[in-house]
Parts: sequence; C-alpha cells; structure tokens
Amino acid sequence: MGTDLQTRPMCIGFIMDGNRRFAKKAGVPSVEGHRAGYQKLKEVLTWANEADIKNVIVYALSTENWNRSKEEIRYLMELARIMLRDEIEEIAKEHARVVFAGDLSRFPDDLRKMMVATMQKTAHETKRTLVICASYGGRAEILHAANELLQAGETNVDEKTFSKYLWTQDVPDPDLIIRTGGEMRLSNFLPWQSTYSELFFTDTLWPDFSRDEFNGILDMFSKRTRRHGA
Repeated sequence: MGTDLQTRPMCIGFIMDGNRRFAKKAGVPSVEGHRAGYQKLKEVLTWANEADIKNVIVYALSTENWNRSKEEIRYLMELARIMLRDEIEEIAKEHARVVFAGDLSRFPDDLRKMMVATMQKTAHETKRTLVICASYGGRAEILHAANELLQAGETNVDEKTFSKYLWTQDVPDPDLIIRTGGEMRLSNFLPWQSTYSELFFTDTLWPDFSRDEFNGILDMFSKRTRRHGA
C-alpha cells in the first residue's frame, strides 16, 4: 500500500451495507449474511491497522434497524455479545480504544453493561480508536447534543463546543466514508461529522469487500484534492 502520511486518512467511516442481500444471493438465511459481515469487519479492521489508519467508525446498527424482525434483532444482539466476549482481548492487544456511539439505552441490560465495561477497559488506549455506531442516528445525535448543551446552560456555542457533546466526541471527523452495497446515500450516518468527508460508493456487498478494493480506494483518496471550501 503506497499511501503516504500526507495523503493517508486519519479517520475512515464504513457504512457496511449488503449483508442480507449477500445471504439472499447465497440462498441462506439473512442471519448468515450478518455472520459473514461480522467476519468481514474483523478483516477490514486488520487492513486498516496495516494501512496505519488511526480511527475507524463503523455503522453497525441504525435507529431504524430496530424495526426489523424480532428474530433478526435477537441474532444481532447475540452477535454483539460474541464480539464483546471474544474479540475485546484482541482489540486490546492492538492498543485500540473502543467507543459505542448511539442510544445505548435501547439495548438489553446485559449487553449495555458489556458495552460500558468495554469502553471503560479501553479508555486509556491512545494508539487507535474504533467507534461502533450502534442504535445510532445522525439526527438523534444532534438533538441529543443540543439537549445536553441546554441542560449544561451553555450559551454562544461554537462548532468546537458543540462537537464535544456529540456521541463521537473527541474522535476526528472522517476524512473518507466508504459505503458498500450499491446505495449512494449516507442514510443518517454522521451528518455533522461528514461535511467534508470524501465519499466512495461501491456496488460490492459488504461480505464481498476485498483488500484490493480497500487499497484501491485509499489510492484514489490519495489523489483527491481536499480544499475544504477554499
């Protein structure tokens, strides 16, 4: 991978779309698509580490996703438990801080406690940050921040102050957002943080996303001129 320090993104966001369509194409239940998507996430995090990407934000569960079938939601909750139980030690070995961004109150008590424990356990890590947007909606995040500001009695709020009340808090805004699955929209993902993000959309379904495609996107990113309105 030839991306140098000047052109390497400090933060990448992933909209991991296409798990259910992957399962349908394979003729298996949708839960198997989510299982494949989870395995792909582990691969992608490895590639990001190898490319020295310091911050990764993934869209794991939107506020709208709670409207899916009870069976699918139950499976997603169990998949989250498996990740927190089995992967946290590996994440810790990479010296990565884990942040769960979203309305965590909607999760089952045991899972919410696992999330909080994970954030506490990794809070001191500074080498890398993994943000998992779970029960997340961008508009909900902005409203949450606004209400927190009101309760804190803040006045004459600027962008820097407002950002401190977002669920992503001190995580850099994504330089690059990659969406798999063929849709060309952000779907309520990081509306505040994505104002100057470079956007890449691919038809590849998330479980089919490859190292070559990831590296190719990083190469394309390195050739873009980012003027930030100048």
